[in-house]
Amino acid sequence: MSGHNKWSKIKHKKAATDAQRSRLFSRHSRAIAMESRGAGGDVNSPGLAAAIERAKKDSMPKENIDRAVAKGKDADGAALQEILFEAFGPGGTALLITTVTDNNNRTAPELKNIFTKAGYHLGAPGSAAWAFTKTADGYLPNTPLELSDEDGEKLASLIERLEEHDDVQDIYTTADDPSHGE
Repeated sequence: MSGHNKWSKIKHKKAATDAQRSRLFSRHSRAIAMESRGAGGDVNSPGLAAAIERAKKDSMPKENIDRAVAKGKDADGAALQEILFEAFGPGGTALLITTVTDNNNRTAPELKNIFTKAGYHLGAPGSAAWAFTKTADGYLPNTPLELSDEDGEKLASLIERLEEHDDVQDIYTTADDPSHGE
């Protein structure tokens, strides 16, 4: 019976790792499908090639990549859209959340629910974007904020809950500590 406990631990650890990889692969699939839609399925286009390279770096299987490229060319790919949500979090930290979704009527209320449960609210378009400068790699804060330890923990918890949502691609914050944002 002693082997049962060891296998049980391995099984739970493997399940957690597999779930994390699945979420990561889903995000890559959506990003590749979006880029594929814009490029008409041309894998040589810079945006699609970069999305594929990021997926390969995270060990995404070739079959999954090919399926995502094909999905972007199909009619299903036309349904995917990239949406930017804006909010303010702990300590007045501005947040930009990029999502790729096939149904904004589902994604917006789900994100709103995450913020409401944490005691915060989503902002209107333009309410937090002014605090960032768009770059090729995403968004950089114009004036990074230094957070207290308590606010930093609250922000980390909020970001963790947001990252668990399948449609969320990236989260940018004005927090000064890079461990609190992506």
